[in-house]
Amino acid sequence: MILVTGAAGFIGYHVSKELMAQGHEIIGIDSVNEYYDVTLKQHRLENLKKEKKFIFEKMDLCEYEKLTDIFKKYTPSKVCHLAAQAGVRYSITHPFVYQKSNMEGFMNILELSKNHKVENFVYASSSSVYGANTKLPFTETDPVDTPISLYAATKRSNELIAHTYSHLFGLPCSGLRFFTVYGPWGRPDMALFIFTKAIFEGKPIQIYNQGNMQRNFTYIDDIVNGVIRVLNTPKKYEIYNIGNNKAEKLMDFINEIEKNTSKTAIKEFLPMQPGDVVATVADISKISKLGYEPKTDIQQGISNFISWYKEYYKV
Repeated sequence: MILVTGAAGFIGYHVSKELMAQGHEIIGIDSVNEYYDVTLKQHRLENLKKEKKFIFEKMDLCEYEKLTDIFKKYTPSKVCHLAAQAGVRYSITHPFVYQKSNMEGFMNILELSKNHKVENFVYASSSSVYGANTKLPFTETDPVDTPISLYAATKRSNELIAHTYSHLFGLPCSGLRFFTVYGPWGRPDMALFIFTKAIFEGKPIQIYNQGNMQRNFTYIDDIVNGVIRVLNTPKKYEIYNIGNNKAEKLMDFINEIEKNTSKTAIKEFLPMQPGDVVATVADISKISKLGYEPKTDIQQGISNFISWYKEYYKV
């Protein structure tokens, strides 16, 4: 049995679905918090619960005793820890939410994984740990000592704590530095969702740094493929970039959304936001050695997302 935290979340939902399709039993944990539309999370869960291989426990990872009971009851062989408080900008205004979820919650699940000798502990880090780095592409060996958001700082802390547990207790730990994940069932606080919603509603979209941004937009199916490859390949301690093999200009991304919605966006150009970075470009040569190969370009990925959006929201 595999324990997936954040199972009602965007990546957790898709990873759980694919693991079950491969024959695994899943114990899913999620607090279903109100950071974004709870209805979307509930609909993801409803889809997962249709499968006999899926067991769901609603809880906060800070509830250590309850989490202990779950480990004792289900004895998971592997842990895929995807639960976290997400969002760079939200961390500027709500710092203690990140301290609880991303620090205390992480410690709890890591400690119990150690106590129960799980075969592999795979957890979500973030490309935001690269912070003020200007060398592109970002490589796992780059210094990551200059985070520029609290969210990034908590994710870097997770990597350091996981290293300690691997060193002291022999717990196999692999961290995944995700690069701008998008696709059907995606998060409403992410650019593709925000832009699509605004364009359909005839509202302006806010484009930061005058549109001079680059992102390693990575389609969800490719991300899931990488997560599962890492989950199936225990290492003493490893960090992987998990992104696309090319970066896209933000304005090209917006043009593709306009094409798929058959509408022209009302554009509001703004200066750079605090905590944000101009470009994220991933060197994925390390994870590629596990057979990871992103296959979905933004033309296909955006088309798939907007088809889902129109169906889900009955546009």
